[in-house]
Amino acid sequence: MSFDLVLFGGTGDLAWRKLMPGLFQAFRHGKLPADGRIIGVARDDLTDAQYRSLIETRFEAVEGAKRPNPDEFARFAGLLQFVRMDLSKPADYARLGARLAERNADTVVMYVATAPALFGTTCEQIAAAGLNKPNTRIVLEKPLGHDLASNRAINATVRGAFSERQVFRIDHYLGKPSVQNLFALRFGNALFEPLWRRETIANIQITIAEDLGVEKRGAFYETTGTLRDMVQNHALQLLCAIGMEPPINAHADAIRDEKLKVLRSLTPWTPQNLSQHVVRGQYAAGAVGGVAVPGYRAEPGVSPDSRTETFVALRTEIANWRWAGVPFYIRTGKRLAGRDAHIEVNFRPAPHAIFTAPPGVANRLVINLQPKDGLELHLLAQGQDDRRNTQSLAPVQLDLDFDSRFGLERVGAYERLLLDVIDGRLNLFVRSDEQEEAWRWVEPILDFWQTDAQGPRPYAAGTWGPSAASAMIARDGYCWSEEC
Repeated sequence: MSFDLVLFGGTGDLAWRKLMPGLFQAFRHGKLPADGRIIGVARDDLTDAQYRSLIETRFEAVEGAKRPNPDEFARFAGLLQFVRMDLSKPADYARLGARLAERNADTVVMYVATAPALFGTTCEQIAAAGLNKPNTRIVLEKPLGHDLASNRAINATVRGAFSERQVFRIDHYLGKPSVQNLFALRFGNALFEPLWRRETIANIQITIAEDLGVEKRGAFYETTGTLRDMVQNHALQLLCAIGMEPPINAHADAIRDEKLKVLRSLTPWTPQNLSQHVVRGQYAAGAVGGVAVPGYRAEPGVSPDSRTETFVALRTEIANWRWAGVPFYIRTGKRLAGRDAHIEVNFRPAPHAIFTAPPGVANRLVINLQPKDGLELHLLAQGQDDRRNTQSLAPVQLDLDFDSRFGLERVGAYERLLLDVIDGRLNLFVRSDEQEEAWRWVEPILDFWQTDAQGPRPYAAGTWGPSAASAMIARDGYCWSEEC
């Protein structure tokens, strides 16, 4: 199969940090179709050779086994071409069309790795130039809009140029091997399904923590914030994967139908639960890994009196038969105590205690997403250190490390998703109604913050966020894993 992958924003940060490395790994693993071209598009005045040299320079920053050797890169570079374009000029789309017409590939992928404000214009210009052919697929990065209205406007423009089956709204978390194993855990094993319900599960916690700050993205983060950047997409997609009903099959729409039901079942926000169940924070100066770091307001591109959140913790419920009454907690933020993403399923204690167990200790299933990838099952077993007390139980842990079991060279998130786009598989991409429902649910939080005089609560960099996040979960009698 022949393909052309057109990368709008081909010299940008996302292109060289994620997309090009993902494409190279697919090439290295022999998964990328042999008859292909990767066409970078940007306003830079570059020749094909200069573009290849630029990408090679960027690849020199890649560490370890993923860095290509000169022979590997030379073969990969044979796929790379460049077209100089101003995305607002119709004539430049005609020039791109002439490049694509040189061989009329079986599949054409248009990856729009630009600022979201350009999504609509780019799709309209692609259509006006007649490049939205039946064999064309369009890939859109997050965030798709900044609220429900802008998301609907972008989706309406995209639908005017492409059918839904041609649109791939990417959320790279869905491509992570650990998230794939989450689906396999739930729907490939009979062991957990009878337990996956309100009668046996006390609460579920989703943590996506980063120890980095906003780095050089201060201006971007000022207009985005953590709720838009992480909760509306990544965190809610994880919640859907945990909470959805088993789909009738593994087809894309069957999976996305079930995720949509979860989003529609989330408890609606009211002024009362917004004040009690949502916490926003902003990191102040502190230390991460023993190194002093500045506060958010001292970062380049950030207003000195910024009210942008860098941390969010919230409590919600899925109001359906399976999950009624089970709280779901989400927390995510920057400059926290470590880089850690995991889902913790906390089971209810045994209904009748005939053994002596440590207070507050119950069974837990921890699904580790990053940097560790695997499963932990926390159980209670009889200890052997006190033979006089045979009724005493102690915590034990079963630990499955997927990297050790399957090897470190597994398919990465962007590698998997890019191959899925080329092959036309929509399973791991977000449908427009899913996305709109997620925006509908988070928008009351954004509206509430507009009138909330308190603003984000400060927390020292290198901690786990503001104390209000701990107080929120403590009101239900629970605690975050590092505090229990």
